Amino acid sequence: MRRVVSVWLPTLPTDRIRRRSGVPPRGLPGGAAAAIVTATREDRRRVLAAVDAAASAQGLYPGMPLAQAQALGGGWLSVHEADPQGDAAAMRRLALWCLRYAPLVAPDRDGVGLWIDITGCAHLWGTETALLNDLVRRLSGWGLHARAAVADTPALAHAMARFAAAPVHILPPGASPPDLPVAALRLPADIIEGLRLLGFDRTAPLAAAPRAPLVRRFGTILATRLDQLAGRVFEPIQPLAPETAIQARLTFVEPLLTAEAFATVIVRLAGMVSTALERAGRGARALDLLFERVDGSVQAVRIGMALPNRDPRHLGRMLAERLGQVDPGLGVEAMRLLVVRANRVGPTQLCAVPGDDKAKVSPGPLAPGSLAPGSLAPGPLAPGPLAPGPLAPGPLAPGPLALDPASLDPLGLGTLVDRLANRVGSDRVYRIELVESDVPERSVRKAHPLSQGLVPHGLAAKKQARTGRRAAPAWPADLPRPVRLLDPPQAVETLAALPDSPPVMFTWRRVRHHVRRADGPERIAGEWWKREGERHAVRDYYRVEDESGRRFWLFRKGNGNAGETGDMRWFLHGFL
Repeated sequence: MRRVVSVWLPTLPTDRIRRRSGVPPRGLPGGAAAAIVTATREDRRRVLAAVDAAASAQGLYPGMPLAQAQALGGGWLSVHEADPQGDAAAMRRLALWCLRYAPLVAPDRDGVGLWIDITGCAHLWGTETALLNDLVRRLSGWGLHARAAVADTPALAHAMARFAAAPVHILPPGASPPDLPVAALRLPADIIEGLRLLGFDRTAPLAAAPRAPLVRRFGTILATRLDQLAGRVFEPIQPLAPETAIQARLTFVEPLLTAEAFATVIVRLAGMVSTALERAGRGARALDLLFERVDGSVQAVRIGMALPNRDPRHLGRMLAERLGQVDPGLGVEAMRLLVVRANRVGPTQLCAVPGDDKAKVSPGPLAPGSLAPGSLAPGPLAPGPLAPGPLAPGPLAPGPLALDPASLDPLGLGTLVDRLANRVGSDRVYRIELVESDVPERSVRKAHPLSQGLVPHGLAAKKQARTGRRAAPAWPADLPRPVRLLDPPQAVETLAALPDSPPVMFTWRRVRHHVRRADGPERIAGEWWKREGERHAVRDYYRVEDESGRRFWLFRKGNGNAGETGDMRWFLHGFL
């Protein structure tokens, strides 16, 4: 189901002025911010174009004559010249920045808001709530007052962003439109005034009224807006693309409907984009494939790469695997492949003389910034990890210098990570990184699958002395750890002698295990410098093997003597 975010910036012009000035020019009594307004000329008089929250609280509003506003505002009113071109440019830059959330972003028609089609993208942020909270938090950090809402249609999201009680509002999928003021329908002012004269102040009674007399009096726009609000009429948004982005677009004489046809076009688009990337000396990190349907709507497929890549075969393969997400509707009349993030990749010398394959040299290191650990597709488009997608190159140009695709990823790990993440999800492709902690459940964390590997035990000091940087921790060789830890540890019933004898038998999940061999204890004290409650905490760990040869990692809370070290209960923490 389609899900659309509407972001409303009601005081964008005055927020831009406040950001430029740094602090308000004057202060109101009590330390409140000064009222800021912008003015423009309308016929032979000057009127207010925009007002901030402080001015609105004093009764000022857009369209009010400036002389009247100055009489009401007194000496606390700061008047600035309106800059509609600057506001529009700022909104466009903001819309391009919002491409980090979804590939389909466009400013709405009132100039102080934008739409983001997050269909199929919200899971990258966990939930729709997390996505909206992150968006509003970042805008607020820039000094922009923002409201946002999510709904099934652009019209309903637009209305909820402006008229919902909460600044962040989410309508569940399939929810019916609530009763809203008629101003939420985005109708011309004269039509809204005419509806109020007829007694229609809310959308619910207006939607229940007979359509024919209303259309005869106000035109078809009223019926269209009501149907768009209810989702009965599809409302497309025209997405923006960065002006300097590398992209390729193909149009078709007849609309395409089949996956096979799309796959053929993808091969051509990937080759065109790959050639442009090679000329620019860059490798793609994130791509958007846009399907322009005959009904005016646009569907998008987004992929990301773990490493910069310009191999058209790899990129084409990754995009083709996402075709199952595309609904062609009545047909697709054009397809566009857009590089939304790329990193610089330098050339590698392959041979000194054309045709001399023996003169190949090992590829050098990647260009700085080509790998950003912690995200498969980092950057302004994607905060959290994106699903990957790469390419495969055509024939290399002859000559002493050529670009070797393998130099971008000598071991092919980036390609492997891309394909795995594309199939199972980028959040499921990671490696385990060690953390300096003796407590087992705190000693590991998830890391980017291609981030720096671990340093073998005993070489950490040498590497630190050589590079000046602290090396990653490693497990002591004489203290093996389980391949799998249980989170949380599971309680077991044991029979063991105190204070430090290993268990003779234990029962886990109603199954009794008799211990044949045991090793321990390995005592681990609590991290009192992190948590006050662990000042005296102790765990005694044992490696045990039952009669069938299975090995378990058990621990007892406490040292077997002092009650303040633990309650002497036993737990199963992992499997060896």
